[in-house]
Amino acid sequence: MAFYYDEPSRTFSEYLLIPGYSSKECVPAAVSLKTPLVKYRRGEEPALSINIPMVSAIMQSVSDDRLAVALAQEGGISFIYGSQTVEKQAEMVRKVKHYRAGFVVSDSNVSPDMTLADVLELTERTGHSTIAVTADGSANGKLLGIVTNKDYRVSRMEQDTKVGEFMTKLEDLVYGYEDLTLKEANDIIWEHKINCLPLVDKDHNLMYLVFRKDYDTHKKNENELIDASKRYMVGAGINTRDYAERVPALVEAGADVLCIDSSEGFSEWQKITIDYIREHYGDKVKVGAGNVVDGEGFRFLAEAGADFVKVGIGGGAICITREQKGIGRGQATALIDVARARDEYYQETGIYVPICSDGGIVHDYHVTLALAMGADFIMLGRYFARFDESPTKKVNINGSYMKEYWGEGSARARNWQRYDLGGDKKLSFEEGVDSLVPYAGSLKDNVTLTLSKVRSTMCNCGALTIGELQKKAKITLVSATSIVEGGAHDVMLRNNLHN
Repeated sequence: MAFYYDEPSRTFSEYLLIPGYSSKECVPAAVSLKTPLVKYRRGEEPALSINIPMVSAIMQSVSDDRLAVALAQEGGISFIYGSQTVEKQAEMVRKVKHYRAGFVVSDSNVSPDMTLADVLELTERTGHSTIAVTADGSANGKLLGIVTNKDYRVSRMEQDTKVGEFMTKLEDLVYGYEDLTLKEANDIIWEHKINCLPLVDKDHNLMYLVFRKDYDTHKKNENELIDASKRYMVGAGINTRDYAERVPALVEAGADVLCIDSSEGFSEWQKITIDYIREHYGDKVKVGAGNVVDGEGFRFLAEAGADFVKVGIGGGAICITREQKGIGRGQATALIDVARARDEYYQETGIYVPICSDGGIVHDYHVTLALAMGADFIMLGRYFARFDESPTKKVNINGSYMKEYWGEGSARARNWQRYDLGGDKKLSFEEGVDSLVPYAGSLKDNVTLTLSKVRSTMCNCGALTIGELQKKAKITLVSATSIVEGGAHDVMLRNNLHN
């Protein structure tokens, strides 16, 4: 006979935090959100920590090199998606590690033989009005010129006009060389009253673009997540199929941490993958594993050598694993169970294995609840997909801007490795959907707002660190009726009067 759990599986929305005593020292500005990223022994410091408890999901529609830089600047870390070729993923990692604040690797490039139609399509897709013209159309090709919206008039030009005919040629551009400092580059921008300064190497291959508009955004951020060489930190997703090829390439590219990307992690395939990494790299290469939803799954991955364990099956906004396969667990219940097992494992072995809550976050306060329930950090997909820095298109739907967002188990992603249980290399059925999410603006503005709520709530609970929150938090279940009570009720909202 099957095993039956006594309690139903529950979501974050079924819980609330009860305020605790707050001293006068307990103010949001005093709260530290630093949290361990990888396992460590009692009395030791973790090899890797993050400054905010937020990481971005291993998804095509979320985590590329641009978002990775933006999140590292705020103190979190991205896991570059693995559902692409090894070479492309390694190149994304390399771009993050080589990124210099204020020095942008051009991601909008054309060749002189391309047309105005190509320029317009690229501008529509990326939202960028400055396009580099290189000999081969690549980001680091020989620079021939620049195209901005001042170089063409759509109403007066044919769509098939060649870029070489209307671009601003190199001889008419102000440009510099790659060894310039950011201050020197900005001085040239101000002196010549230009908006963009291309930087080239000695062979005139394009290396970076420096923009006037970025001048104020690259001041020191005290929370930025950097390694010992002051480079931004970045993670990368791997699978249990091509790890022998992918892991070495990602390590060589400079990835700080890896994570096995799987919808279900209580599997021998994950142990085999971790064993490979330990055999070839020892403890030098850090790798997370998952996903699991109970203490037994956590224990298996911890004993297999995982540096952190990801919790959650079917709770993502675009995940339909529960609908398709009938497996999973309410995210809150799964997290509580795994956190209990994590603490027991720590007491027994003296090894603390951080856990990452992956999925189920709908409102900002859910982040605080997840931390209180035992999560060391939170992995977010839909949340980050809404921002300027995510890799997807911004589209206008009935007058409202949206961003595309699709799951790794969707037909669009075709990420069969993530849902693989052995056998044929194919995706037999979809476990994710293709969707749209409301466009929300910049990552920095939204992360700042979310974390201000987290810090404020932690102070309500009398906690100045995540560890304190987990010790002091008092959590209560809420009834369906009290959920209604918690929102606006029994009033007529003014907005509705104008609809």
